[in-house]
Amino acid sequence: MIYWQLFLSFIQVGLFSIGGGYAAIPLIQSQVVTSHSWMTMSEFTDLVTVAEMTPGPIAVNSATFVGIRIAGLAGAIIATFGCILPSCIIVSLLSYIYTRYKNVSALQSVLASLRPAVVALIASAGLSMFLVAALNGESLTPASINAIGILIFVAAFFILRKYKKNPILVMIGCGVVRLIIGMVAGIT
Repeated sequence: MIYWQLFLSFIQVGLFSIGGGYAAIPLIQSQVVTSHSWMTMSEFTDLVTVAEMTPGPIAVNSATFVGIRIAGLAGAIIATFGCILPSCIIVSLLSYIYTRYKNVSALQSVLASLRPAVVALIASAGLSMFLVAALNGESLTPASINAIGILIFVAAFFILRKYKKNPILVMIGCGVVRLIIGMVAGIT
């Protein structure tokens, strides 16, 4: 039963996550945190962080990590297969259609209309994760505000936008800074 739930959950993610891995994050969150309660939002945020840092697409990595956590190796294989199956089918069909009709203006219009939806999905995922990090996963109260997390976010955002530094190095730097601050201040 759990294998079937994993497969159905991640086939939905694979089928409806138009725009890439970051657009899939709200869909994965909906399945993993909201619908099935397989993880808390805090655990999900950690999962996304690890899935971003490991090689490969974030949606596939997330499916694998959720599957292995919920149902072991078989769960990882089933969740990953569910996540990639729709893409394999859709890409095969779209490749055929695109090569045959790539000069048709209606096709170009459809592709252009998908861009705003993708931006909205990515913004939604980013805002949800920022709120978890900024509020320690709690409701908005002065005691729940994670000032260190917000300062690290602002510094990382500034470094990425202004100086165009490598995102991987910025993530590692943020982790090191937070570790040092935690060790010095005795904060976990």
